[in-house]
Amino acid sequence: MAPIYLLGIDVGTYESKGVLALPDGTLIAQAALPHELSLPQPGWAEHDAEGVWWHDVCALARRLLDLSGVAAEEIAGVGVSAIGPTVVPTDEQGIALRPAILYGIDTRSTAQIAALNAELGEAQIFAVHGNPLSTQMTGPKIRWLADHEPEIYRRAAMFATATSYLVHRLTGQWVADYYTAIGFGPLFDVHQAAYNPATTLPIVELERLAPLAWPTDVAGTITEVAARATGLRAGTPVVVGTVDAAAEAISVGVIEPGQMMLMYGTTLFFIQVTEQVVPSKELWAGIGMFPGTAALAAGMATTGALTRWFRDQFGGRELAAQEAGGPNAYTALTEAAGAIPPGAGGLVALPYFSGERTPINDPLARGLIAGLTLSHSRAHVYRALLESVAYGIRHHVEVMAALNAAPRELIAVGGGTQNALWLQIVSDVCGLPQRVPARTIGAAYGDAFLAGLGVGLISDPSAIEFWAGGGHIVRPDLARHAAYAPFYSLYHDLYQQSRGSLHALARLQGA
Repeated sequence: MAPIYLLGIDVGTYESKGVLALPDGTLIAQAALPHELSLPQPGWAEHDAEGVWWHDVCALARRLLDLSGVAAEEIAGVGVSAIGPTVVPTDEQGIALRPAILYGIDTRSTAQIAALNAELGEAQIFAVHGNPLSTQMTGPKIRWLADHEPEIYRRAAMFATATSYLVHRLTGQWVADYYTAIGFGPLFDVHQAAYNPATTLPIVELERLAPLAWPTDVAGTITEVAARATGLRAGTPVVVGTVDAAAEAISVGVIEPGQMMLMYGTTLFFIQVTEQVVPSKELWAGIGMFPGTAALAAGMATTGALTRWFRDQFGGRELAAQEAGGPNAYTALTEAAGAIPPGAGGLVALPYFSGERTPINDPLARGLIAGLTLSHSRAHVYRALLESVAYGIRHHVEVMAALNAAPRELIAVGGGTQNALWLQIVSDVCGLPQRVPARTIGAAYGDAFLAGLGVGLISDPSAIEFWAGGGHIVRPDLARHAAYAPFYSLYHDLYQQSRGSLHALARLQGA
C-alpha cells in the first residue's frame, strides 16, 4: 500500500502536540505532551532544545503511531513547527551548546538592540528588514551571546531557530523558512528575500545561518539515526515547516489577503495575509507562507500566560475544587468574571507582565492594575485582565487600519477560544466579529497539511477549506462596544503616563 498518512508535530511554549491525518483532513490520531518553560532570571525565557524540543518530537511520533496503529511505512510526509523566532547555538553535529533563547518574551537583548541601532543605523535596519529591532528579533540575541557568552558564540557552527533545529535533527539538513525570517532582524532583507551582508556580517557570518526556503519545500528525509529515535521510517520526506503561529494560521484557512488569525495561546499572535510587504515600525512585516504572498504579523507577550498566572497565584480555591472533581478552575474563574459588567467595576489593566512586543515594542513595560478599591473582588481583577488583552487587540487593529491594511476577517484559534466570555469581550471591545472554525486542532494540523502539499498528496493551498470545516461567529454587541470606549481610552493614557515609572521598576527588578 502506498504511504498516505501525514504526520504533523508542533512544539509550543508549554506544550507540544501532534496529529496524524489523511490528505482529505480526516483526523486519525492526536496527542499532546506538557513541558516546562524555564525562567532563570527576570526577562529570560529558555527551553532545553534536546530535553524539550527533540524529546517531544520523538515521543509524540511514537505515541501517534501506537495510538493509530498506522505503520511507519504508511507515513507519506512529516511537517514540524515550533515557537519562534528563537536562537539555539549548535555544534557541527547540530547538538545545542546551551539552552535556547526564546522569542520576544525573552527581553535580555535590550542593550544589544541599542548598540546595533547605533552601529548600523535605525534607518538602514528599517530599510533592509522592514521592521525596527525588538526583543522578538534574532540578531540582537546572537549579539547577546557574543557579548556575554563569547566561548559559546565562538564554538557555534549554527545559530538555529526551533523549527530549523528539529528539521536538522530529523534530516541532517539545515534550512529555515521565509515566513519565520520576519523575526530575523536585522539579518534578513525583506525586499530581496535573502540575508543582507551589510546588516548580517557585523553580527554573524552567513555560513552560520540556515539557508532559506518555503515551508512546503522538502528539506530532506528521515535519517537512520532519527528513525531509531522517532520510530519513523528512514527515507520519509520532511518539509521545511515554519513557526507555530504560521502553521496554526494555515490550519484554519488564513491564506487569502485580508484574512487575519488571532491565536489565543500563552501569548497572542496575529497573522494577516497581505498582497505585498507593508513595512511597519510598530508591527512585523515580511514574506508570507506561500509564494506570491506577504504577511503582517504582531504579538502580545502575555495573554494566556496572564490567565494562567492569575489562576496559579489567586485561584487556589478553584484549583482545589477542580482536583476534588469539581469544575475546571478556569471555567469557575470565568463564570465569576462573567457576572461583572463591562469595565470591570472601574478597573483598567495593562497586560505587560513580560514586557510587550507589538505595537509598543517595549521590553521594559510592566503589568499594572489601576483603579483598585476595597470593594473590588478577584472576579473584578480577572475580568480586568481579560479586558486588557481585548484592549491590546483593538490597538493592533487600529494600527493596521492606519497602514491601510485593516483586516476584513478575524479568525480566532487556540486554547483561549474555549473561553466564550473572553471571545465576546474581544469582539465587543473591537466592534468586530470573529469566526471560530469548527476545527481548531492547532499548528500540528497545519504541519500535516504542509507535509501533504510538500509530497504532492494535496494539490493546492485552497484545499485547507475542507480541512478547517465550518464554525460559528462571535458578533459584537454595539451597546457594550460603546460602553468600553472610555476604558479603552484610559488604557492608552495609562501606559503613556506611567511608562517612566514602569521602566524604573523594571530596572530595579533587574538589579
